[in-house]
Amino acid sequence: MGNISIMETHVKRSSSMSFALRWKHENLRLILSLALISIAMTFMFLVLLYGTATKSVSVVVNGQETVVHTKQWVLQRLLDEQAIKIGEHDQVSVALTTTIKGGDKFVIDQASPIQLTADGKTTTVYTTARTVESALQSLHIALGEHDRVTPEPTASLLSGGEVKIVRVKKEMEEVTEPIAFGTEKKTDASLLKGKEQTVQEGKEGVLVKKKEKTFEDGVLVAEAVVGEQVQTESVSKIVAIGSKNPVVALSASSPSVDEISKNGVKFGYKQILKNVKLTAYSADAESTGKSEGNPGFGKTFTGTTVTEGRTIAVDPKVIPLGWWVYIEGVGFRRAEDTGGAVKGQTIDVYFEDQGYANKFGTKQGYTVYVVGPKKPSEN
Repeated sequence: MGNISIMETHVKRSSSMSFALRWKHENLRLILSLALISIAMTFMFLVLLYGTATKSVSVVVNGQETVVHTKQWVLQRLLDEQAIKIGEHDQVSVALTTTIKGGDKFVIDQASPIQLTADGKTTTVYTTARTVESALQSLHIALGEHDRVTPEPTASLLSGGEVKIVRVKKEMEEVTEPIAFGTEKKTDASLLKGKEQTVQEGKEGVLVKKKEKTFEDGVLVAEAVVGEQVQTESVSKIVAIGSKNPVVALSASSPSVDEISKNGVKFGYKQILKNVKLTAYSADAESTGKSEGNPGFGKTFTGTTVTEGRTIAVDPKVIPLGWWVYIEGVGFRRAEDTGGAVKGQTIDVYFEDQGYANKFGTKQGYTVYVVGPKKPSEN
């Protein structure tokens, strides 16, 4: 009996302790739950209280700052409240979902459209920049050393305005040009008069020019020579000009080389003399050394009597005595006389008046046609 009594007593004590522990755990969970709910409600109340409180913030739009008093707690709601629209290309300093706190500052740069022409294309782009230069930087458009921008880089941008970039490229080019050679003429007494002979052939030189070419958008618009250098000097051509008088062996049987008409008279001639010198003389002692009454006064070398309009003195080596000539600007004359000073292509024309002969002087550059023994007559 004693053993049974002991065991029953032990079972009753164990049930009582288990109940107490279970009650304690359940109440502890309840207490913790109530505490958490209280904390959450307090936090929500504080949030609600903070959110509905009036806050003072700064809103800067395109550089213009405005202080705003608001009860909104999200930036997007504040912007809606202030009727500030944010476009696709606008820039905002923080995210639109940012929570507002008193004293915050929000910066908004609104983008403007511009017409940009560059590299052969015109497109509409958007930028928040306020000058041409800063707009190009923000659009990552690089300018070359010589590129031209309109308006000027420092100019202010206008919404819808135009910005034009002209790509300017300069290229250097070397070209060669020939240098023309000159001709030098030298008198050569060993050559017959009227003859020419090349002593040295001419040779062109070479000139190197540096040219600067300017292209605008790929089109050549200007070209200028910026430097030049002689690469090879030119070599002059040297020509010998004959000065030797020809030895003329004319005779009555010599053929005429051509025919010509002068003062209504057509005649053939056997030789033409150019650049002939004319002088004048008379029968007086001043010209011939003979006075009137002296033997031979007024007589020519061929024995004829000097006659104005007919008689001339010549070098018989050039014009045969007794032959007729035609002197351009003077007329037909006959070679009847000679003189100590009449040598080569020189003709001394007879005049009766010594004073006129003195005034005649020396005249150069006449053309003379050597006709022959017979004077041409009018047909």
